[in-house]
Amino acid sequence: DHFSAGVFEEEDFQPALYGYGVCSEVSEVRAGGMMREVEEELQRAVKATRNRQGEPWDPKMQKQHEDAVALFSRIRFMRLFYAALAAIMRREPVSIPEAERCLASCNELVCIMQNTIGRGLRPKQAKDEEGNKVDYPVIMGFEPLVNQRLLPPTFPRYTRLRTRKEAMNYLEEMVARLRHITKITHCTSFHSALEFIENFSETRPCVLSRSLAQVLYLGGEKLWGGQAMAEALREAARGFICPPALLPKAPVMNNTQARDYVDSFFNRCVRPFEQLVQTCGHNRARQRDKVAHLLEEFAMLQDEADKVDAYLHNVLLKSDQPRPHLAYLGTWVLYHTLRLMIKYLLTGFTLELYAVHEYHYVYWYLYEFVYVWLVSALSRADAMLLEQDGYDTNRGGKSGRSSKNKNRNRKKHRPYGKEITYNQALQHLCGGYYKAMLGLREAGKVKLPLQEFDSEQVRYEHRFLPFSVVMTPPPVHYDQFLSMTDLSNFSQPVSPATLFHDARNHFFKARSLLETIHAPSTEVQQLLKVVKTNFVVMKLLEGGHKADDPTRPQFDFTTHPCFPIIKI
Repeated sequence: DHFSAGVFEEEDFQPALYGYGVCSEVSEVRAGGMMREVEEELQRAVKATRNRQGEPWDPKMQKQHEDAVALFSRIRFMRLFYAALAAIMRREPVSIPEAERCLASCNELVCIMQNTIGRGLRPKQAKDEEGNKVDYPVIMGFEPLVNQRLLPPTFPRYTRLRTRKEAMNYLEEMVARLRHITKITHCTSFHSALEFIENFSETRPCVLSRSLAQVLYLGGEKLWGGQAMAEALREAARGFICPPALLPKAPVMNNTQARDYVDSFFNRCVRPFEQLVQTCGHNRARQRDKVAHLLEEFAMLQDEADKVDAYLHNVLLKSDQPRPHLAYLGTWVLYHTLRLMIKYLLTGFTLELYAVHEYHYVYWYLYEFVYVWLVSALSRADAMLLEQDGYDTNRGGKSGRSSKNKNRNRKKHRPYGKEITYNQALQHLCGGYYKAMLGLREAGKVKLPLQEFDSEQVRYEHRFLPFSVVMTPPPVHYDQFLSMTDLSNFSQPVSPATLFHDARNHFFKARSLLETIHAPSTEVQQLLKVVKTNFVVMKLLEGGHKADDPTRPQFDFTTHPCFPIIKI
């Protein structure tokens, strides 16, 4: 599973076995058959030691029965778990329900295993030569250090075996994760599948479940469902912004050169978008590194999309039904590029890479540029979809009044209205943090590095270095950052209270936008808690609360990993 998915790194999984035998000569079918034989033998032992009606149960027989049940449940769990993995790896429509049934049975067996943890031999706490307790148990027939050489070759770190109770909880969680990844088979579009894998990645799953999610969707020459990647991307672009050239029976596709140009573009898209899906399968730290390289691919793809748009625009203007074709494919690629930029910056907070004195320019970049471009791209796609609906309505020969009523009803249900509102809220949230950090810096409540050992320009350029290859949106250089954020450029002096007031307004706008979202998700509810708390904090700071207190504020990321609650 790990090898075929290719989303493991040395800190996740060590592929070298150093001669350690894993019985590769035993086939899957043979292994499953042998496990079933053992299971049936144990099942007979369970029946033989069962209490018979009307007879007293011998304590010795009862103990044998309970031990047999405990062992039977574990062997059956291993067989069903192994069968579920094999079914998922087959990637067949009939094998997924089989895997789901096996995993459901595994979930029931975990409960029995948890209730029988105390059965059998109990490990003794071992001691080393100096009499100190070691971090692994000693039990007959089990050598805890047999895999010591197979641990990842990273820096020395604390390695501890889980307790029995922790191991059972881990198995229960892993079974739940595997049951969840089978739901990706219900995703009917590339965008929905990508969103599923991204959301799954946010939960920081284990390398096995991450690998299986990749194999299930991307494994083989075609995606799950038998669709080619290029065709899935074509449908994704059509669903996102509805380019005229991708409409069914589009006249421009009768032009051989135009059709070849479009086909070539989507074939060119396959590799970057496959890498995008695979990136979501890596651990969080590696994801950030791979996003930086992926931005180079999307920058080249953006340039090619603009060229295809320009060519199709010229062809369509000369057709019998002239229509513009500017910024359609370019907007689709730009949307994914901006999401990658946001992912790169916000992952820095998740991984705790930024110092507090760096927060202001990270949130500033998100507030002033990235989210502005993202909202603009979504608004453009929203408008173009509504425009296409109107175009289809007019071609259908509807009456003027009917067309107006239909368009009026469609405007009430904008395709990207919810996503636009959400990203506008995040934009104001970042603006609130930016102004809050400026106010705290001006008030002397942020510890700054010593000037002789520091260069803000070097830090700034290092943080945004991956964006230098992206031409749309253009990179923001340090000089431009200084000119836009230098408080001395304002006509009136800017005090910390003024900055706290501006931050409070941003948090209030973010709250107002988030509260308009219907059926808010867990993340939206978390963000609402953050903005409400920070609004109160900014109001206190604006009023001079603890102005003379030298205590520095604390940034609590427990509610949300990227947007902290400011505590004073």
